[in-house]
Amino acid sequence: MELLEIAGLSTSFTTRSGVIKAVDNVSLSLKKGRVLGLVGESGCGKTMTALSILNLVPPPGKITAGKILFEGRDLLTLPEAEMRKVRGARISMVFQEPMTALNPVFTIGNQIGEVLTTHQGITDREALDRSVELLRSVGIPSPEKRVHEYPHQLSGGMRQRVMIAMAIACRPSLILADEPTTALDVTIQAHILELLTRIQAEMGMAMILVTHDLGLIAERAHEVAVMYAGRIVEKADTPALFSDPLHPYTRGLMASIPRPGDTRRGRLRTIPGTVPRLSNLPKGCTFSPRCDIRIDRCDTEPELVEVKPGHWVRCWKAM
Repeated sequence: MELLEIAGLSTSFTTRSGVIKAVDNVSLSLKKGRVLGLVGESGCGKTMTALSILNLVPPPGKITAGKILFEGRDLLTLPEAEMRKVRGARISMVFQEPMTALNPVFTIGNQIGEVLTTHQGITDREALDRSVELLRSVGIPSPEKRVHEYPHQLSGGMRQRVMIAMAIACRPSLILADEPTTALDVTIQAHILELLTRIQAEMGMAMILVTHDLGLIAERAHEVAVMYAGRIVEKADTPALFSDPLHPYTRGLMASIPRPGDTRRGRLRTIPGTVPRLSNLPKGCTFSPRCDIRIDRCDTEPELVEVKPGHWVRCWKAM
């Protein structure tokens, strides 16, 4: 049975330029204990998909279509009071920039403790003790001291560890990790990712890992969904996607990954052009203006089709 099943999800924003679909008819599924990599360039809809799962789309955006079935319930039909019981307890999110996600005027212990007292009904003293344990479990030294400190007193890596501690406090079934290492240096990135995936595996949680880094996905994810201009253009198990990428956008992302021994004198291969503005999408296939194998039929938008068992692609040339 699927832990999470998203069907036909669309999230739109009404602007002066018209209605913009940030998430356009997205369908995904995820089983318990599995990691799904959601990958694509900035602005392709990855973060908005994650926020839609939690029904936290910022105004003037709103979810306009679809279902989000989680543990057998459609989250889009839940009253806000019920949805608040899901956020932080059954589904948690690790945000991209912890300095903006953490409240600067409350101590680390206050912020982790609030999650525990809200969802588990324990006392403030019990919550503080549990916060210390959680900080220790994510590798923060001297947790008895750190629990009384404020976010600005911690390094970027420590703040992200605090975010992970908050995310796992109630042992959720699903973690949404939105570019969890973007603001960190390379060495700290590796430590944070190792910590996150180790905890996910030990606790048997499912995780959606949102990133632009296909190399990271290759190491950490069981399945991959590639997004472009708000739509899924390819999805498959990780080995299948990397051994036989079918969409030209996926192949372009893979070609841009630097490799040892590359002889291009430090120049990275790039995909020509830029992601189109969602308010002015090209006719037909949204990737066609940047595609080097474009055909006349690309003026018509292809559907997402299963071309091999478990391997879906939105491309006329791949069908």
